[in-house]
Amino acid sequence: MRVAVIDLGTNTFNVLVADVHENGFKVIHNSKEGVALGMGGINQGFIAPEAMQRALKAFESFMHICVKHQVFCVRAIGTSALRDASNGKELVDKVKKLYGVRIEIIEGLREAQLIYDGVRWLYDFAEPSLIMDIGGGSTEFIRGHGNEPLQSCSLNIGVSRAVQLFDLSDPYTEADQKLVTNWFEENAGELDGFDTCTTLVGASGSFETFYEMIHKKRFPKTTHTIRLKRPELDHILDWLIHSRFEERENHPYIIPIRRRMAPIAALKTKWILEKFNIKDIVVSPFALKEGVLKEEKKKWDKI
Repeated sequence: MRVAVIDLGTNTFNVLVADVHENGFKVIHNSKEGVALGMGGINQGFIAPEAMQRALKAFESFMHICVKHQVFCVRAIGTSALRDASNGKELVDKVKKLYGVRIEIIEGLREAQLIYDGVRWLYDFAEPSLIMDIGGGSTEFIRGHGNEPLQSCSLNIGVSRAVQLFDLSDPYTEADQKLVTNWFEENAGELDGFDTCTTLVGASGSFETFYEMIHKKRFPKTTHTIRLKRPELDHILDWLIHSRFEERENHPYIIPIRRRMAPIAALKTKWILEKFNIKDIVVSPFALKEGVLKEEKKKWDKI
């Protein structure tokens, strides 16, 4: 069964087309577009008109991909920006009317579960590990060990929220860094109750960018997790935190949608590395989209 999963994130929209079968799935197409759905309104709880137009344009492009690949089923998932927007239904209704696709707007804990399910395709959680999925509106944390997540939370400390909330210098001053880190800590919520673990699993997104900056090459199209060395990651995080926007604009391994927000992602990652005394870092190319595919596989198994 050929399935398309469209992840309508706060910063990027992603589309994954795959053939789901009894042994797993085979990727047919995988791409993303920088939409910045949360820009201009996420902290006020609405989607700005320009962001709405970018979202519809990206969705139209993705539907062309679905038609090209003769997709049988389309699953469209809306996350932080959509679930918090007072006018989110406007986008949902337009997509339904234009393309006949129903956008499922999911809560944070369900998002965390899907991320965990996606990562579980590749990572066995033989030891307690903390998944971190850095989003534009929210960031999901899932502590897992074995077959089930042990603790999970979704925190509204996304990178898009932060860059629109604070008036930050270029480059960030020490005071800026402290201000943002304190904001993370003040909004840590359930994360403060998580048990200790020393392995961090970065779910795609920013962690793929960290890999590319370290190794100076594109993140491989792989179905395996990839380990990062803590000193190498620390070096890249420090560079991002202290970099000027112009430097990030000219960096070949930072995609446009991440250039403004990369220092926030770096500060957040550094905060978690220190908060949990992380020793090992693993990057998973699978996350929410693959978690949705796992749901589709369960349906296939029942046929």
